[in-house]
Amino acid sequence: MNSIVTISNLCAGYGNADVLFGIDLDVTSGQVTTLMGRNGMGKTTTVRCLMGLLKPSAGKIAFEETDMTGAPPYSIAQAGVGLVPEGRQVFPSLTVSENLRATAREAADGWTERLIYDAFPRLGQRQNSFGFQLSGGEQQMLAIGRALMTNPRLLILDEATEGLAPMIREEIWAMLERLKQDGLSILLIDKNLEELSRISDRYFVVEKGEIVWNGSAEDFKTQRAHVEQFLHL
Repeated sequence: MNSIVTISNLCAGYGNADVLFGIDLDVTSGQVTTLMGRNGMGKTTTVRCLMGLLKPSAGKIAFEETDMTGAPPYSIAQAGVGLVPEGRQVFPSLTVSENLRATAREAADGWTERLIYDAFPRLGQRQNSFGFQLSGGEQQMLAIGRALMTNPRLLILDEATEGLAPMIREEIWAMLERLKQDGLSILLIDKNLEELSRISDRYFVVEKGEIVWNGSAEDFKTQRAHVEQFLHL
């Protein structure tokens, strides 16, 4: 199967502080790829580089055959990449409906506002509520819905279920399973190994800015004890 995104020898940092030291990672089309690691190891920095929010100091980021290294965020979005960022970052002064439509991009047989409400009934009930009036779980559903409204070819979720109530987490994991069944390519960052093992096809583990382990779902199953040493779970 072809890769929708390929990261090669990626290096990046903030000011004089280097964070990534030659990251190699690829996301296979139609699969769920998981990036794992302890806090501060470089996961979000990798995502920021992917989204054009941070310019790498070295390396290459390619979307299929197109070199997008250092491209601005709007170009990344136009290439078909949707992001559910850490911390949700919904627009607090816009309603649920306005949040969904703010960055929407139409596509034939794609996601619409009505389909988002069907998937997340809570949002349908709160469609006229402002972003700041929503609970954390509702904000996360909105962040996912907003990303889906761009009808992405690759969906990136940074800490998709962190800090959420169990019932909300279950709804989000069910949605991710549905998206996988639909064939959407997904890059997922999360700490819930049990749920990840249900949907992930491939795993990459980052430690101090380097990939220290990667493998298939079967590899993860057989080497889980070894992998968990890097996660301190």
